[in-house]
Amino acid sequence: MAAPALLALQLSAQIPATHIDSFIGRPRAVIVSDIGNEPDDQMSLVRLLLYSNEIEIEALVASTSTWQKTAVHPETMRSLIQAYGQVRPNLLKHAPGWPTAADLDKRVFTGQTGYGMAATGADKMSEGAGAIVRAVDRAVGEHDARPLWVCLWGGANTLAQALLHVRATRSSADVDKFVETMRVNSISDQDDAGPWIRREFPNLFYIVEPSTPSGGEYYYATWTGISGDAYYRNGAGADFSTVTNEWLDANIRAKGPLGKLYPRFAFIMEGDTPSFLGLIDNGLNAYRRPDWGGWGGRYVYRQPYGEPHPIWTQGGDLFSRVTSQDTVRGSGGREYVSDQATIWRWREAFQNDFAARMSWTIADYAHANHNPLVEVNGQPGTAAQVIDVEVGQPVELDASRSHDPDGQRLHFSWFHYVEAGVTGTNPAEITIAGADTPKAVVTATAACRPVWLPNLAPCPGNGVAHVILAVTDEGAPPLTSYRRVIFNVRAKSAK
Repeated sequence: MAAPALLALQLSAQIPATHIDSFIGRPRAVIVSDIGNEPDDQMSLVRLLLYSNEIEIEALVASTSTWQKTAVHPETMRSLIQAYGQVRPNLLKHAPGWPTAADLDKRVFTGQTGYGMAATGADKMSEGAGAIVRAVDRAVGEHDARPLWVCLWGGANTLAQALLHVRATRSSADVDKFVETMRVNSISDQDDAGPWIRREFPNLFYIVEPSTPSGGEYYYATWTGISGDAYYRNGAGADFSTVTNEWLDANIRAKGPLGKLYPRFAFIMEGDTPSFLGLIDNGLNAYRRPDWGGWGGRYVYRQPYGEPHPIWTQGGDLFSRVTSQDTVRGSGGREYVSDQATIWRWREAFQNDFAARMSWTIADYAHANHNPLVEVNGQPGTAAQVIDVEVGQPVELDASRSHDPDGQRLHFSWFHYVEAGVTGTNPAEITIAGADTPKAVVTATAACRPVWLPNLAPCPGNGVAHVILAVTDEGAPPLTSYRRVIFNVRAKSAK
């Protein structure tokens, strides 16, 4: 009877799907990577280092995977950090907060050196698993409200080892607290440890499209929207021009010591990058909840077939049109609907952002571009704003005090992110007047959007609508910053 009792305790501690992470400070992250298997992990680490002033990197763990079962390559991580150290002085000309190369080098660890769950056990604790345990313990001990994101670029067995160790050495209450602190974002399942973790630790916050380790389901995965159009042939409507090797040659590889270590891709560019792309402080705040959507994609909370409980994943209810797919206007002005579109809809912006940061490694401030600073209704910064409104009540959103640090002209675009944030509530209907101006007027027209099939009953209760402001400068390359405004819409009160 002990195992069912423990399961009940863990289920009772599960973070509600409607929970929104709210904290001040940089997101914390551990990267678990099968770097050295093929070029894309190295490519992703180059990009991550260029955002290390915005993401607090707790550990970089070299791991195995189904593609690299008996080897780990922490030395590759260290070589990239060494190149980062060469360009850090120039990065400091553009923004504060860059960690030293020496500090990052101390955060490189070796994970499990064998494949899958067979490489875990009471006597198989690795330095990488220990680093994960220490990172979580620091947050718990310091009462840090920031969760620890564990971004799985390879196999999950080092995370499994950390969890095995904690469960074997601590009380069930302490295990619950440990697990509650983590957020896992996995690039599919690249060994047998991911399914084991989700079964054994059902209250662990986990984002993944479950798969066999063979890669046979990768085609369906949201993360392929980063650049998988040509290889996976699943990017209908996407513009491939900024993810070709030719574009990367000109905009990334040609720029300094770190750019030189950005390899040409074998299959796709940076398949692992979506696991951390949503942690970047660009104003979308996608890390607050996976269904908000952002550069790293959008997910829904549901129980996939074969999984023992709900997780953040793909799929959804086509009957109600609440799914993990976005409807996006793509090539030829047509609308396309897919999971991959939740990432490729932002592709031009995140690639331009990457290119600009790579220029920061070699150019002074006056000869590089920097992101616009957005202010909405007198509130600067990047935090989302929440407004309670009644149907029919117009609300003015004023971003006219936004400015560009380089003195460039700004272009404004307000849009309703229709699919965002509807976990536990209804999608509301709104209109936006002045959508391409600094000042827009948003009016809620229904607490619940009209049904799309005949004879469907309208949904009851209040609704939510996410409005995104994109502000783009005229630099080379043009850079975009965002603000998210969330409207909680209630039905019009009776007079």
